[in-house]
Amino acid sequence: MQAAQFSARLVAWHAAEGRHSLPWQTARTPYRVWVSEIMLQQTQVATVIPYFERFMQRFPDVFTLAAADVDEVLHHWSGLGYYARGRNLHRAAQILVASHQGEFPEDIEAVVALPGIGRSTAGAILALSRNARHPILDGNVKRVLTRHFAVEGWPEAPAVQKKLWVLAETLTPTTDVAVYTQAIMDLGATLCTRGSPLCTRCPVAESCLAKAQGRTGELPTPRPRKALPEKSTRFLVLSDGDGRWLLERRPPRGIWGGLWSFPELEKEHEAATWARMQGLELQGGLKALPAISHTFTHFRLSIEPLKGVVQASEQMLREDAGLCWYSPEAPADIGLAAPVSRLLAALVADEPS
Repeated sequence: MQAAQFSARLVAWHAAEGRHSLPWQTARTPYRVWVSEIMLQQTQVATVIPYFERFMQRFPDVFTLAAADVDEVLHHWSGLGYYARGRNLHRAAQILVASHQGEFPEDIEAVVALPGIGRSTAGAILALSRNARHPILDGNVKRVLTRHFAVEGWPEAPAVQKKLWVLAETLTPTTDVAVYTQAIMDLGATLCTRGSPLCTRCPVAESCLAKAQGRTGELPTPRPRKALPEKSTRFLVLSDGDGRWLLERRPPRGIWGGLWSFPELEKEHEAATWARMQGLELQGGLKALPAISHTFTHFRLSIEPLKGVVQASEQMLREDAGLCWYSPEAPADIGLAAPVSRLLAALVADEPS
């Protein structure tokens, strides 16, 4: 099947069976497409939709987003995971306002230069919002191409990615670019899925090598198996005895960068000393709570929460302290790490009424 025929069939299929009512498909501006594309990285459409709608209500344009406090941005991102995406979104908005009058550049290299935007995301933003001819290569497209052309090897390997980019460039048409771009993403998301692809409904099934060879279950080639390293830490879960819990802002880089979390300790006996350094006095000992396991892409983290009560001090509430009292009953608009949200909910449930 020729490239022109491939793209024409996808465009025709999308008109009949593609997705047309996703919230970011209305008023398809570069800003709305950009936010949706960042949210959709590593996250399913069904999960993203309510987050996108709430985000747009609070940050309807790039100027509002740029002017917002990063804590509020991360608060609206809480639960989506991969929080560097939210921080980069905020930083990129500030750059767009400061250097581009709030407009997305038309040059793809200028878009790629923005924080958190790679080649595929930049291509999607320009193709979907401006009908500009740029290939994309997100996870859904990789799956379609590796199966259709029987491309061997893990798709994230540099040599394999190079082959896939050549195919993506060749297949992207010169007209109906936005429709084709949405179509090939939809094809991967709805028919050419990871498990049990619906080949009988695929518009390009007749030329799919994986289908012809009976290899749809083998392709794309899985990532080489590697045991996840195990790491551990301790959360110092301190209450003022009045329903508030002590949280600490994490460094901007690293896991949960910029989010608020319980303070971490290497050793349990350091708790009293750490508390005194913050102007607090630990009342009695610490109680070990059930351990929490949290899996990241590259390692698994075991968390031992240690619960205690301190005599409260308002001194640490100054803005530069990096500490705050957090009340689940009247939550502040700050970004919380996922295990922290779960632990706070458990703590509230355990509190006597």
